[in-house]
Amino acid sequence: MAEQPALDDRTDRIRRARQLRRYIVQIPYFIVLGVIGVAAILVIFGFWRKGALVFSGALLLGATFRALLPVGRVGLLQVRSRFFDVSAMASMGLLMLWLASSIAALGTD
Repeated sequence: MAEQPALDDRTDRIRRARQLRRYIVQIPYFIVLGVIGVAAILVIFGFWRKGALVFSGALLLGATFRALLPVGRVGLLQVRSRFFDVSAMASMGLLMLWLASSIAALGTD
Protein backbone atom coordinates (compact mmCIF):
# COMPACT_ATOMS: atom_id res chain seq x y z
CA MET A 1 0.00 0.00 0.00
CA ALA A 2 2.94 2.34 0.40
CA GLU A 3 3.55 2.28 -3.34
CA GLN A 4 0.13 3.67 -4.27
CA PRO A 5 0.79 7.30 -3.11
CA ALA A 6 4.13 7.30 -4.93
CA LEU A 7 2.39 6.20 -8.12
CA ASP A 8 -0.26 8.89 -7.69
CA ASP A 9 2.44 11.54 -7.18
CA ARG A 10 4.18 10.41 -10.33
CA THR A 11 1.01 10.53 -12.42
CA ASP A 12 0.19 13.97 -11.00
CA ARG A 13 3.64 15.23 -11.97
CA ILE A 14 3.26 13.80 -15.46
CA ARG A 15 -0.18 15.39 -15.85
CA ARG A 16 1.09 18.78 -14.65
CA ALA A 17 4.06 18.58 -17.02
CA ARG A 18 1.74 17.87 -19.94
CA GLN A 19 -0.51 20.79 -19.02
CA LEU A 20 2.48 23.09 -18.72
CA ARG A 21 3.76 21.96 -22.11
CA ARG A 22 0.39 22.82 -23.68
CA TYR A 23 0.79 26.40 -22.49
CA ILE A 24 4.48 26.69 -23.38
CA VAL A 25 3.82 25.53 -26.94
CA GLN A 26 1.36 28.41 -27.37
CA ILE A 27 3.84 31.16 -26.36
CA PRO A 28 4.62 32.24 -29.98
CA TYR A 29 0.89 32.49 -30.68
CA PHE A 30 0.32 34.56 -27.54
CA ILE A 31 3.19 36.90 -28.47
CA VAL A 32 1.70 37.51 -31.92
CA LEU A 33 -1.75 37.95 -30.37
CA GLY A 34 -0.34 40.49 -27.90
CA VAL A 35 1.23 42.53 -30.70
CA ILE A 36 -2.11 42.46 -32.55
CA GLY A 37 -3.74 43.71 -29.34
CA VAL A 38 -1.30 46.62 -29.20
CA ALA A 39 -2.14 47.40 -32.84
CA ALA A 40 -5.86 47.36 -32.04
CA ILE A 41 -5.36 49.75 -29.13
CA LEU A 42 -3.42 52.13 -31.37
CA VAL A 43 -6.19 52.08 -33.96
CA ILE A 44 -8.88 52.61 -31.30
CA PHE A 45 -7.08 55.72 -30.04
CA GLY A 46 -6.82 57.16 -33.55
CA PHE A 47 -3.26 56.21 -34.49
CA TRP A 48 -4.39 54.08 -37.41
CA ARG A 49 -1.14 54.27 -39.40
CA LYS A 50 0.98 53.22 -36.43
CA GLY A 51 -1.59 50.53 -35.64
CA ALA A 52 -1.43 49.23 -39.21
CA LEU A 53 2.37 49.18 -39.05
CA VAL A 54 2.31 47.27 -35.77
CA PHE A 55 -0.29 44.86 -37.19
CA SER A 56 1.92 44.21 -40.22
CA GLY A 57 4.82 43.62 -37.85
CA ALA A 58 2.70 41.05 -35.99
CA LEU A 59 1.99 39.20 -39.23
CA LEU A 60 5.66 39.22 -40.19
CA LEU A 61 6.59 38.05 -36.69
CA GLY A 62 4.08 35.21 -36.99
CA ALA A 63 5.54 34.25 -40.36
CA THR A 64 9.03 34.25 -38.85
CA PHE A 65 7.93 32.08 -35.93
CA ARG A 66 6.22 29.65 -38.30
CA ALA A 67 9.25 29.48 -40.57
CA LEU A 68 11.86 28.96 -37.84
CA LEU A 69 10.18 26.98 -35.08
CA PRO A 70 9.65 23.22 -35.32
CA VAL A 71 6.11 21.90 -35.76
CA GLY A 72 5.86 20.77 -32.14
CA ARG A 73 6.57 24.26 -30.78
CA VAL A 74 4.59 26.56 -33.05
CA GLY A 75 1.17 26.06 -31.46
CA LEU A 76 -1.85 27.67 -33.05
CA LEU A 77 0.25 29.44 -35.68
CA GLN A 78 0.21 26.14 -37.54
CA VAL A 79 -2.89 26.06 -39.73
CA ARG A 80 -1.87 24.38 -42.95
CA SER A 81 1.49 23.46 -44.41
CA ARG A 82 4.56 25.46 -43.41
CA PHE A 83 4.90 26.92 -46.91
CA PHE A 84 1.28 28.08 -47.00
CA ASP A 85 1.35 29.57 -43.49
CA VAL A 86 4.60 31.45 -44.03
CA SER A 87 3.68 32.72 -47.49
CA ALA A 88 0.18 33.81 -46.41
CA MET A 89 1.32 35.66 -43.28
CA ALA A 90 4.36 37.19 -44.96
CA SER A 91 2.43 38.38 -48.01
CA MET A 92 -0.35 39.88 -45.86
CA GLY A 93 2.23 41.49 -43.58
CA LEU A 94 4.09 43.02 -46.52
CA LEU A 95 0.82 44.19 -48.07
CA MET A 96 -0.23 45.85 -44.81
CA LEU A 97 3.21 47.42 -44.48
CA TRP A 98 2.99 48.84 -47.99
CA LEU A 99 -0.57 50.03 -47.43
CA ALA A 100 0.21 51.75 -44.13
CA SER A 101 3.28 53.47 -45.47
CA SER A 102 1.90 54.54 -48.85
CA ILE A 103 -1.42 56.13 -47.92
CA ALA A 104 -1.23 59.83 -47.02
CA ALA A 105 -1.81 60.66 -43.38
CA LEU A 106 -4.75 63.04 -44.12
CA GLY A 107 -4.10 65.05 -41.02
CA THR A 108 -3.95 62.06 -38.70
CA ASP A 109 -0.96 60.33 -37.19
